[in-house]
Amino acid sequence: MEQKKVLVTGGAGFLGSHLCQRLVDQGHDVLCVDNFFTGSKNNVLSLLGKPNFELMRHDVTFPLYVEVDQIYNLACPASPVHYQFDPVQTTKTSVHGAINVLGLAKRVKARILQASTSEVYGDPEIHPQPETYRGRVNTFGPRACYDEGKRCAETLFHDYEQQHDLSIRVMRIFNTYGPHMHPNDGRVVSNFIVQALKNEPITLYGDGSQTRSFCYVDDLIDGMMAMMALEEDKTGPVNVGNPDEYSIRELAEKIVALTGSKSEITYRPLPQDDPTQRCPDITKAKKLLNWQPSTKLEEGLAKTISYFDQLLKISG
Repeated sequence: MEQKKVLVTGGAGFLGSHLCQRLVDQGHDVLCVDNFFTGSKNNVLSLLGKPNFELMRHDVTFPLYVEVDQIYNLACPASPVHYQFDPVQTTKTSVHGAINVLGLAKRVKARILQASTSEVYGDPEIHPQPETYRGRVNTFGPRACYDEGKRCAETLFHDYEQQHDLSIRVMRIFNTYGPHMHPNDGRVVSNFIVQALKNEPITLYGDGSQTRSFCYVDDLIDGMMAMMALEEDKTGPVNVGNPDEYSIRELAEKIVALTGSKSEITYRPLPQDDPTQRCPDITKAKKLLNWQPSTKLEEGLAKTISYFDQLLKISG
């Protein structure tokens, strides 16, 4: 395999750290860039000191001048708790960040992949969601800073491809979970696991009948790297996620069972614009990338529970 210089923005985050590990293991020269708003040096601790890994504190809303062959743009807080903390900055990260990394890719003629999101579909009217579905997003809602920021980033990627003949890749990531998730990020898997391990009440919003699909991080990184490696002129967007669908109540019950927790399930009102269902149509990923997830939910949850168990013991 040819060694490449690879830039990963948001590289110390949940997904970014797993991607950096995979790229370093394959012998690529990796530059990990992060402003550490939600990312953590602990996520890439095992990579520090390796000759083909470099860590840089930098915010993608400012230009970056480096020489690279490939760029993975993963920089943006992805959980409601974090992206709603400073919604203006969230939009800037998606939009200004896209402009800056695309400008870099244009200058150095690098292939660039945008980590987009299933949130571009909003609260969908069709199910499961194919890439042709244009979405139903509330531009004034509390999730809009993330949803619309990512939608605008996709537009920028497309326009840079058309206008500047850039080699782009756009993948829409559905719910992903695994080690290195932030323990306080407000996402259901991390929330439920932490609450269960502490024997605290598990918080369900609404009646728990809303559905999600959960993709284990290793499978997701497989799809992401397959997308970048694609030599054909196929830019996406491509859905990458697990089409197996579970209700939020089912997820909570599985986690209670796997942890042996004494936690009881409690119910709170459903937040505004929270999607009632979310599931990817991965027909395109199967055909284009020869990709589909292989990790069963129970297997992935067991690994994630083990990670959080260790994390909680260390933090006391």
